[in-house]
Amino acid sequence: MSEVGIDDIAIHFPKLYLDMKDFAEMRDADYGKLNKGLGLSAMAIPDVHEDTATMGANAVTRLIDRNGIKPTQIGRMYLGTESALDGAKPTATYILDMLTQRYSGRFGEDCFRNCDVVDMTFACIGAVDALHNTLDWVARGGEEDDRIGIVVFSDNAKYDLESAGEYTQGAGGGALLIRHNPRLISIPDRWGVSTSPVHDFFKPRREVSIKSVISHVVQLARETGASIKEGMVDRMVRHLPESTVRRMGIFSHGVDRVQVHRDEPVFDGQFSNQCYQDAVEEAFRDFRSKAITDGRWDPDGETVLTEDWARIIMHLPYAFQAKRMFPAVFAYERRGSASWADVETEIGLPPSIDDFDDTPEGQAEHAKAMDGYRRSISKTQAYRDFHADRIEKGQRASSLIGNQYTGSIFLAMMSTFESDYEADSPLDGRQFGLCGYGSGAKAKVFEGIVSDRWREVVASWNLFERMAGRMAIDQVTYELLHKGIHEGSVLKPRGEFALVEIEGGEGELEGARTYAWVE
Repeated sequence: MSEVGIDDIAIHFPKLYLDMKDFAEMRDADYGKLNKGLGLSAMAIPDVHEDTATMGANAVTRLIDRNGIKPTQIGRMYLGTESALDGAKPTATYILDMLTQRYSGRFGEDCFRNCDVVDMTFACIGAVDALHNTLDWVARGGEEDDRIGIVVFSDNAKYDLESAGEYTQGAGGGALLIRHNPRLISIPDRWGVSTSPVHDFFKPRREVSIKSVISHVVQLARETGASIKEGMVDRMVRHLPESTVRRMGIFSHGVDRVQVHRDEPVFDGQFSNQCYQDAVEEAFRDFRSKAITDGRWDPDGETVLTEDWARIIMHLPYAFQAKRMFPAVFAYERRGSASWADVETEIGLPPSIDDFDDTPEGQAEHAKAMDGYRRSISKTQAYRDFHADRIEKGQRASSLIGNQYTGSIFLAMMSTFESDYEADSPLDGRQFGLCGYGSGAKAKVFEGIVSDRWREVVASWNLFERMAGRMAIDQVTYELLHKGIHEGSVLKPRGEFALVEIEGGEGELEGARTYAWVE
């Protein structure tokens, strides 16, 4: 069977950004902690005309045009996202609609009619799942079939204003060209997996009562100077059954509660970090076991598996996440070796579970002590050298864009390749380790083998050059965009897809979205 993998990558990011210095001043936060501690310099902010579908479609267009692909050649286009625009209609169909508008003049109205599309959702790992699935589909077709698939990823990482996660925001979309004999990186069919049903980060269907809605309206009226009598809310609720609102509005059919969708998640940052760390470590163990079974790696050899990886590409909710999370894997692989003895000489032995009470409180204390020990590992010279050589290049773009949710691992891959291209690094034939994670929670660890043609692909990206052309926005603009009340686009769309209209009212097409290409 011939090799399959990623032939090219395209990334689209908003042209607007909020500088982290301005964010720190706005929130009275410690800029040094955000920048030096977490690696944050800026966060990408979508304009009024941008959403999950436009960012994904713009990335696919860049990929198609750059590679001269005919739409009829694309058999599959799977989207990984946790920012879907509809509870039933896949966001991928909106992307397909835009692409059809763009290419039908040259290739006909049915140029994408036979392309299979779907959304895949598992928090931030959805695009890795889409990649895994599409690689299998391309491989099954055989080299002579020359199947071409595109994996799309697009998200708006949005948190509540003034929340603990606000500084980790970001946005963007991208596309991977998947085919046989890829020019960038091939991916063997060997995957380590860890899945655990936890509630570290999620976007539930939330409910609000009609009394709560009326109370908020009455409070707003009072704040604007209206005279509202006491007890009015209760009287309005009592008279609701015969009202027009009940008969025709959102509380029709006798319900007294309505479901509300919000882009902002429910999350526990510390718990999520622990879930991320545990999942990646377990997925790595699973991958390592399979690598030994397959004969890919000999555990009795002179090097550990991660030393075989010239670069390690990870999901980055914030730029320094990998720097903080990977010490667990680093330690797991090296315990008992001569190099690890030097680490223990520097920082001591890890906390023993036997030194803590066998109670939930004791286990929590041990977990806290282990977290501190992992931080100590990250400060050792051995780990700092490992991180600088294998991980650091991937965090450079993340620092300037922020969290892209499903796309952050592929943004890290582009950041690494382009940084190595500029440094003229000898990557031909080298192995990359890749670690994806999605809350809820799942991690996947897999490998890539760099093609000897990678430079001709990376030469056309200009990732960092394009980021330098963005426009900074101020606090007022940022908050208006975040609340969805900014009047018109900050920058008029040009040479891109744009959201034109969302159908209002309560008719048959309520909520339907219309897009167009803007020259």
